[in-house]
Order: sequence, then structure tokens, then C-alpha cells
Amino acid sequence: MRHSQHKRSVSRRCQLSLTHSPNLHNSLIARIPAVTGRDLAEWFHRLESGPAFLRREERAHWLADDAGISCGYAYAIVHEYEMRRRLRLNGA
Repeated sequence: MRHSQHKRSVSRRCQLSLTHSPNLHNSLIARIPAVTGRDLAEWFHRLESGPAFLRREERAHWLADDAGISCGYAYAIVHEYEMRRRLRLNGA
């Protein structure tokens, strides 16, 4: 499948907003290990070893498609990864 075809097919099935309320985000993050069978460290490693995307939306779409998880969980994982990465880089 060509990249443009892949992008269109993923975009059609991932219509969730990239911004979740803090409560929804925390709820999704708390459920990820039980729902996916993987802890956040495993998901973060997958993101780090995956393709380099500039936009959060692209990274979340790739993760959802590659791992076969819902877009909501993929967005939550990517968002949490980016928040923790910023904290690490800023020395917090």
C-alpha cells in the first residue's frame, strides 16, 4: 500500500480529537496496561524505535495501525510520551 493510500485509510478510521481532557487522558493511561497487555515503557520503546514523524497525529495514526490498538489509546500513549520526554529534556 502506498503511503498516501495508507494515510487516507488511517485518517478515515481515526477521527478522535488529539486533545483529551486531563481526566480522560489519565483514565486512558491507567487502562492501557490492562487493555493492551503492555506497560507504558514498552509503548514508549515502540515509539522510539518506530519511524520519525514530525506531527503527533501522524505518530498516533502509525501506532494505532501498526499495533492494532484504538486511536484513542494511541493518541493517549503518544501524548504521554511527549509530555514525559519534554520533562526529561527540560531537566525536571
